[in-house]
Amino acid sequence: MTGTQRKIREITEQFRLIWKEPLLFISILAIFYFLLTFVAFPIFQVFKTSLYINNKLDISNYLAIFSKRYYFQPFLNSMILGVCTATIGTIVGFIFAYALTRTTLPFKNFFRMTATFPIISPPFVVALAAILLFGRSGSLTPYLTKIIGRYSIYGLGGLIIVETIAYAPTAFLVLYGILQAIDPALEEASMDLGASDIKVFSTITLPLATPGIASAWLLVFIQSIADFGNPMVISGDFRVLSVQAFLQITGMYDLSRGSTLAILLLLPTLTAFFVQKYWVSKRSYVTVTGKPTGAMIKKIEWYIKVPVYTCCVVFTGIIFLFYGMIVYGSLQTLWGVDSTLTLKNYVEMFQVGKDYLIDSLTLSTVATPVTGILGMFLAFLIIRKKFMGRGLMEFISMLTFAVPGTVVGIGYILAFNQKSVLFPFILTGTAWIIITLLIFRNMPVGIRSGIASLQQIDPSIEEASTDLGADSNITFRRVTLPMIAPAFFSGLAYSFVKAMTAISAVIFVVSGKWNLITVAILGFVDNFKYAQAAAMSLTLIFIVLIALGIIQLIVNRIGKGARTIEIVG
Repeated sequence: MTGTQRKIREITEQFRLIWKEPLLFISILAIFYFLLTFVAFPIFQVFKTSLYINNKLDISNYLAIFSKRYYFQPFLNSMILGVCTATIGTIVGFIFAYALTRTTLPFKNFFRMTATFPIISPPFVVALAAILLFGRSGSLTPYLTKIIGRYSIYGLGGLIIVETIAYAPTAFLVLYGILQAIDPALEEASMDLGASDIKVFSTITLPLATPGIASAWLLVFIQSIADFGNPMVISGDFRVLSVQAFLQITGMYDLSRGSTLAILLLLPTLTAFFVQKYWVSKRSYVTVTGKPTGAMIKKIEWYIKVPVYTCCVVFTGIIFLFYGMIVYGSLQTLWGVDSTLTLKNYVEMFQVGKDYLIDSLTLSTVATPVTGILGMFLAFLIIRKKFMGRGLMEFISMLTFAVPGTVVGIGYILAFNQKSVLFPFILTGTAWIIITLLIFRNMPVGIRSGIASLQQIDPSIEEASTDLGADSNITFRRVTLPMIAPAFFSGLAYSFVKAMTAISAVIFVVSGKWNLITVAILGFVDNFKYAQAAAMSLTLIFIVLIALGIIQLIVNRIGKGARTIEIVG
């Protein structure tokens, strides 16, 4: 039998199996429709709009971007910012991961929790803290001015600082898992043979961690150049693509030019995503001979411990300084003018921002369970079912993870502000456009979590259910879903956090009737009401922590504490 005949036979068998379960077939078709409508179609609309001016095909936008420094400079700035942030963030993340997995660092749980704390807050909260600390009326500005002279937190330097703090936790989480997977017995054996700590690190630990380091770097790079909130708050004259695309559309009302800038922003993020997913992820140098006996090397010399521990303490101190300043700033009567402590900012925040808070909670509560269920079902289809287009389904479902929020937001206002063949309804200005954006924007992490869980479950368990007469839907609901419940609730946790703290994509689709607390915070910052913005930011963080605590209790009850929630941004 030739390869072509074998392929045809496999496809025929797949169709035969699917036709035996019409509900599964309908579900697959429905999933494809939703992915094409709410993922692929908006991105296509951005690309299409960038090529049309006054309904005529015109590439002058691209010619202008590549010929005029005014338009091309934001691209260069974004790349510079992304490279600097990814490099520093990956170094910090690796040091933290190394300290927690390879040394006897005391209070490991404390350091791990602190290192990941920025993930649960809106990224631009760090930029707000930087303004409160180092801005024109910052608490530390007078002292720093005496030491180093005049400086400005606004610009490239300030952006690198705040984005490193915001996104280094992503690198830490990736590298923590990688270093845990390397059996420390390999390094111990090398030490027993007389190799120094530096030699062991350079010849064993670092080479084995290389795929993880590359993956972490690319993920932080994607997050950095796609970041909207921090540059919007603190970039100053340092123009970046994400903000320029937003300003072209909301300030200049130039959809075509804004879409072109968005496409320019899309190219490096997609490239980095595909390199990370399809090249780096397939290159593993880890050798594990059995289960690691404990991710820690017993003998680490002081000249390694001291700088590693110092870095951990300093970064932890910076996080406490920044978030402590948010607490202090929220209690100021008028930031920079009257430092009298008061609670009136919280009162004003509830008076002004109550509707924003209710809208955020309502929309996030509706979107989160749908995101979790859809993510788990997609993971089930990708791992457990064989059908034509399965690879395409996985590719499209993961696309929004690589696409910057600015591009997604622009795509949604272009795709759903009028009726189309794919979707004969207008969503612009309604709650549904925000809900669908949140669902399909946050779904990829739930899918990856479900895939990782399903790969650990023996398929024979589900096959036994099928042999007893249950179809795929019953097997999924009664057998598979209970076994992947911890991963399901982890996906819920991530979805809720990201829904509550979203800004880059949703800022394009909010309306007078439906708005979000993150947009309100950004509005306070734009109006220099830093104390009120700090109060609202703390309220948002507090709500997210409560929700995560509730989800963690559910996970512990279902999984009997076997797993803990991991939030990977």
